[in-house]
Amino acid sequence: MHIVDGALSNPVVIGGAVAAAGGIALGLRALPLERIPAAGVLSAAFFVASLIHVPIGPSSVHLILNGLAGLILGWAAFPTLFVGLLLQAVFFGFGGVTVLGINTVNIALPAVLVGLAFRPLIPRSGPAMAALLGGVAGALAIALTTLGVAVSLMLTGQEFLTAAHLIFVAHLPVIALEGLLTGFAVLLARKVKPDLFTALQGTGT
Repeated sequence: MHIVDGALSNPVVIGGAVAAAGGIALGLRALPLERIPAAGVLSAAFFVASLIHVPIGPSSVHLILNGLAGLILGWAAFPTLFVGLLLQAVFFGFGGVTVLGINTVNIALPAVLVGLAFRPLIPRSGPAMAALLGGVAGALAIALTTLGVAVSLMLTGQEFLTAAHLIFVAHLPVIALEGLLTGFAVLLARKVKPDLFTALQGTGT
């Protein structure tokens, strides 16, 4: 779901960079030392999952796992996902450097939103319900990311309207797959390390 260099107008690129900088700053403040290993694992998971992508117009289709990052890290998903995007842009040319900010916002902000909405519910739920909540969070994060990409393109110009519609339709299978993967990941984490969903509670993240 990377937007490529040169596809967006300068105001959208600059606005995305400013918003990403704010999100990263908040995320670094919300990242406790004990959560850094989890952040590293999730950044690596995002990096690997999104290496396999199918280009579609000015964007691409691939797995992201940002819903899982948001459930575990909250605001710390911003710097975590930014690192993955930066490495992909530098080493593989995915997306690009000038659009790094808006790509970070489109991927990390939905992660934060689903984390705020669903993470407090998971520790209070049974395994099946926790998995269901995780699945909904994972699917919703991708849907919101797709919406963010579409809005970014439409703010640039009406000529991207068709591409924005195509990107959303093309991501429907990804939305379903991310929901399944995140649901199973939450179910597994609840069994082996349930404190992943409780350690950040009360920190405002």
